[in-house]
Amino acid sequence: MYRLARTGGTAELLRRLARRADGWAGLLDSDGTVLHAAAAPRPGALPPALREAAALAAEGVAVLKGRGVRAYSFDRDAYTGLLFPLDAPTGAPAPGLPVLAVLAPRPLPAGLSTLLADAVMPLALCWESETVERKRRRVELAESRGREAVLHLLMTGQLSIAHQVAGALRPRLPDPARVCVVECSGGSRDEVARVCADVSGGRSWIVRCPVYARHLILVTPAGDKTPGGPLGPAVAALVDDCVVGISEEIPLGDTATGYRQAFHALAVARGLPGRHSRFGLSPEPALVVGGAGARWADALLGPLLTYRPRRSQDPGSQELAATLGSWLAFASGATQHLKIHRNTLTARLRLIGELLGLDLDRLADQAALDLALRVRSAPARTRAPDSEALAPDLDALLVGPALQAWAAGQVGALTPAGGTAETTLRTWLAYEGRLGPTAEALGISVPGARKRLTRLEAVLQRSLLRSPSARYDLWLAFRAVDLAT
Repeated sequence: MYRLARTGGTAELLRRLARRADGWAGLLDSDGTVLHAAAAPRPGALPPALREAAALAAEGVAVLKGRGVRAYSFDRDAYTGLLFPLDAPTGAPAPGLPVLAVLAPRPLPAGLSTLLADAVMPLALCWESETVERKRRRVELAESRGREAVLHLLMTGQLSIAHQVAGALRPRLPDPARVCVVECSGGSRDEVARVCADVSGGRSWIVRCPVYARHLILVTPAGDKTPGGPLGPAVAALVDDCVVGISEEIPLGDTATGYRQAFHALAVARGLPGRHSRFGLSPEPALVVGGAGARWADALLGPLLTYRPRRSQDPGSQELAATLGSWLAFASGATQHLKIHRNTLTARLRLIGELLGLDLDRLADQAALDLALRVRSAPARTRAPDSEALAPDLDALLVGPALQAWAAGQVGALTPAGGTAETTLRTWLAYEGRLGPTAEALGISVPGARKRLTRLEAVLQRSLLRSPSARYDLWLAFRAVDLAT
């Protein structure tokens, strides 16, 4: 029994006792609720008395509790029930500790009562150990969900609330910061999280990504140096099979931008011997559009931001905007990010499309909404007073000198890849980022189209095939170039 307690715990001990009694064995709390149970394997259905074993055992627990005895037995039809509190110094079940109940056919196997009395101690030890482990897991889950909630608040620009929620956890949120995305091998994320915490000296805010099961998201102090060097390269050097993408230095309010940068750097790092890369491309378009872009974003998103639901239980404007941002970033992974059902996501997206008068299946509308949300979450210095001129449309915004320079940099990055690179990307974007139609239009196989785009990820230093994807920025860049010509 002690060997089983070490290897199989409560469940294995109960199975052993049920087989020895040729009946039913279970643990019940003081109210008669079955916590764990096992029945001896039988070729046919259990006899009626054994099918009702849980109810009979609950009745026995009530009698045991009422009489305050150390043990209790009863007979029912051809069966005998035996009950022992796991820890009963006063003869009654102690609060929080269950009762061992066994229902066995008569005549009872020789020595069964002694065996059950001896089983009380290992069962009590197993139960207490498992209870501590369950509490530990609940605490870990609560902390993980709390950190995930703080990251979600940072990604939506709600800094004050994020600081309030983070106040009960450690460490403090760094500002300015860098964002790192660490991709681990299957099943090693918890161990890599401990390595990251050790390497950073406990100064990094570490979150298990709710969308990608192999990703860790780290918000680290900007310019922070670890004993082994910068955090990303140090983690890649310590963990053989992990890959690290690192953002530029950002204000804490731009965590969403930092995450996108780190995710794009991760796509580049997968092809590098050192398995780490730092984002270093042109500035975000949301930071170069200026006041005209801010007015355009306000006008485009106005119907969504001023929406008031008819019922209190329906999502409001803020929740719908968060849903839109999550879906644009993670596509179907938004269900894991927001912890909602896919039907709920579909219904919200349908409502958003109706409010804005846009077709969310079109890449052009997706790119416009993505830019508008990023502009609204950009630092306050890019905003403009409401008294300025009316907001232009998107095309008028894209022909501005700042965005023209940004677009030229985006398209110019394709030059080393040759003439087919732009054709591949334009075709892929024309077919809404779908590989099948893209491959057919290019006259190649789907794996061939995927390989082309994977090679272009290294050229552009951006992620294309996995969300968050650079497809929105590329669509805007090509549109701006086409408008200029």
